[in-house]
Amino acid sequence: MEFNSIDPIGQEEEPRRLFRNHRLRRGVYLLPSAFTVANLLCGYYAILATLDGRTRTVDFDNAACAIGFAIILDSLDGRVARAMGTNSEFGKQFDSLADIISFGIAPAFLAYAWGVRAMAAEGVPDIIHLTQLGWLIGFFYLGCTAWRLARFNIQGMAEGSNRFFVGMPCPAAAGMIAATVHFFQIPISDARFSVLWLLLLVLLGSLMSSTIRHYSFKDIEWARRRPSLFVVLLVLLVGAIFKFSGPTLMVIASVYTLHGLVLQAVKTVRRRVASRHA
Repeated sequence: MEFNSIDPIGQEEEPRRLFRNHRLRRGVYLLPSAFTVANLLCGYYAILATLDGRTRTVDFDNAACAIGFAIILDSLDGRVARAMGTNSEFGKQFDSLADIISFGIAPAFLAYAWGVRAMAAEGVPDIIHLTQLGWLIGFFYLGCTAWRLARFNIQGMAEGSNRFFVGMPCPAAAGMIAATVHFFQIPISDARFSVLWLLLLVLLGSLMSSTIRHYSFKDIEWARRRPSLFVVLLVLLVGAIFKFSGPTLMVIASVYTLHGLVLQAVKTVRRRVASRHA
């Protein structure tokens, strides 16, 4: 006579295992969101530090550094989500909402306060028109950031290639503003330099809303073996950022800002040469 053996312990263990797996998956989804929350916190702190910059110049530098940390966190949340296979529509929209704060509102506040408002605080005569132009261009920059994020959510990367963004990415534009403030630190007190600063904001906003391609660095496989020279150069770059953060970050931000224009110019020249020989 045979009896069907029933293991009550095994039956109880199975729901527990499923519950633990469910909690683990939920935790994995929360990990990229934690980086996004930290990114949002950096943007919020940058705004507060900018408001305090009316009395202390160091607060402007703190705001610029907070934007820099937000850029690092923004790159980490996407990489973590892709590595763990936890991409979701919620994470995509949450990341965009955080980006509009950290790379839209915070840089616009910082650019206006550091490049225009400081002169008004010092009582520079006939500055009212430049102040009005400053907040108008700051709003233009913010609008271009929102435009860029909305377009990226719909279209994604450049068609047929994961190597390029369509338009300058918002973190890079914010990084250019933050790197400039971090390099010079002392707020602008000359109207001529203030006009140049506002022209830079117009350029950054135009690059974000344009279709000029910018390299994304997403095709770099960090897990692959690299030559020793690559590691040495990477160590030197990290050391230069820590030791000479101002000029190093300024060079990196400037080169990335200009490289899209250079690639577009080379592409245009090649097309014209090809059309002539056709």
